[in-house]
Amino acid sequence: MECDKCGADAIHHAAYSGAHLCGEHLRLSVEKRVKRRVREDGLLDPDATPDDPDRWVIGLSGGKDSVALTQILDDVFGKDPRVEMLALTIHEGIEGYRDASVDACVELADDLSMRHELVSYEEEFDVRMDDVVEDDPENMAACAYCGVFRRDLLETYAAEFDADKLLTGHNLDDEAQTAMMNFLEGDVRQVAKHFDASLGPFDERAETDAFVPRAKPLRNVPEKEVALYCHVRDLPTHMAECPHAEEAYRGEIQSTIHALEENHPGARHSIMAGYEELSALAADAYRDGDGDGENPDLGECERCGSQTSRGVCRKCRLLESLEAV
Repeated sequence: MECDKCGADAIHHAAYSGAHLCGEHLRLSVEKRVKRRVREDGLLDPDATPDDPDRWVIGLSGGKDSVALTQILDDVFGKDPRVEMLALTIHEGIEGYRDASVDACVELADDLSMRHELVSYEEEFDVRMDDVVEDDPENMAACAYCGVFRRDLLETYAAEFDADKLLTGHNLDDEAQTAMMNFLEGDVRQVAKHFDASLGPFDERAETDAFVPRAKPLRNVPEKEVALYCHVRDLPTHMAECPHAEEAYRGEIQSTIHALEENHPGARHSIMAGYEELSALAADAYRDGDGDGENPDLGECERCGSQTSRGVCRKCRLLESLEAV
């Protein structure tokens, strides 16, 4: 199998496009799509200057997606004085797993001379995921706890670093799964929130001071291609799967989409194209009358001050359950 571009040995066949690509042309293809997404989303504030740069916090876990994202963003914007980037790594307290991925984060940040910060559940919440899984006071999957804690720290530290944007390495497979889950759950309001939170171009989103807006520049790139990209560029990547990962419902959705893609190449792209268009319509329908995106039901958590629709936020309620064990 030869590369369609140069005739060299191909390492990948993208069934959805029919393309056969060698390592170098796969690298160029991935980078081209990420750059296009950055441009179409308007990631770089047009008013940014060297004296007042756009500040980006990148969620760097050491896995393939966040490593690829960090490398590509540094390639494009690392020397741009209008952009200031910081890599944020969260240690959940999973013995033998996160330590290895932190090493990959440190190596990459050093290679790129990028500022890197490490925070942990243990320091911030006095909990470790290994202990949370063992105690499990809410009888939930580990990911249900971890997702709440992780989102809280990403948002808290992005705000503390005065970030303008929070960037995460969600790929096409991740986003197609989330889209399908929202559809199957009939959660139109969540679809609407998704547009303003991380999907819509920045000049089309409702403005809000409640959260640092997110962006997902990898969301047009399939997971397999991200992995191959890291391999081709020999990036420091921790490929092991979390030992506590057990999102049964997402796993079912993942298998369903994988089967669809096998039988109908391009299904993931179609799911996301339709979802993004519908999310824009839903966002318009669910925003308040002023169109400013502010949720009148949101207030401050009585314990930590974070934004919540209840008196006590989900994170604090989970920590209270863990303390009671």
